[in-house]
Amino acid sequence: MILEADLHVHTVASNHGYSTIKENVTIAAEKGLKMLAITDHGLNMPGAPHYYYFTNLISLPRQMEGVRVLRGVEANILDTQGSIDMPEGILADYLDIVLAGFHDLTGYTGSSIADNTRAMIAAIENPYVHIISHPGNPKFPVFVEDVVLAAKQHHKALELNNSSFVVRPGSQTLCSQFARMAKKHNALVCINSDAHICYNVGENEKAADLAVSAGIRKAQILNASVYRINEFLAYHKQRIQGLKRVQ
Repeated sequence: MILEADLHVHTVASNHGYSTIKENVTIAAEKGLKMLAITDHGLNMPGAPHYYYFTNLISLPRQMEGVRVLRGVEANILDTQGSIDMPEGILADYLDIVLAGFHDLTGYTGSSIADNTRAMIAAIENPYVHIISHPGNPKFPVFVEDVVLAAKQHHKALELNNSSFVVRPGSQTLCSQFARMAKKHNALVCINSDAHICYNVGENEKAADLAVSAGIRKAQILNASVYRINEFLAYHKQRIQGLKRVQ
């Protein structure tokens, strides 16, 4: 499946990443991608970048080697109230795109499927979050249909994560459920590499095959079109501004 963007990529700044921003962009350009989101881990991840890393993303060129570069983060879901491990000032003023997901050792203490579901839905309801990363992680099971319906309601995207099939054993079952439910409810999905080394940027075969087998239409895939991504981000930016005016 040909996608125009990869919206989940890590660099050496994430500590367990192995490539620089330039290396990732170079591979993205070679593979014909039009857009790349640099989404290093949020502050609570062991070995995460410092706060200053995210504020200094303003120095990152918007266009590199013909590839549009988004400034982002893969934040960590912290609780059932929609909290993530990034200050609002960074989310509001420095980042273009925000992914949020569950990770070990980052402060989340939920212990049941009900807890995990409430926490994931609360993250979906957080106006700064755009995409839920690897929601099919079997370490944090959820009630899939509840999450998909919440994502649909709030016009958020659920990720089909290509790396999950390699680094998260047992992901196939939950990921398949998410794909089928996304198809059933016409919810938005995003097919990403979650690359931690440049050679994996834009690699999406396993996740794309899952989407195809579930019958997901191209119109449901956020990163099938840069135009669609820009519309999506503009919609959510406008929504945040509207919420601030109300407050």
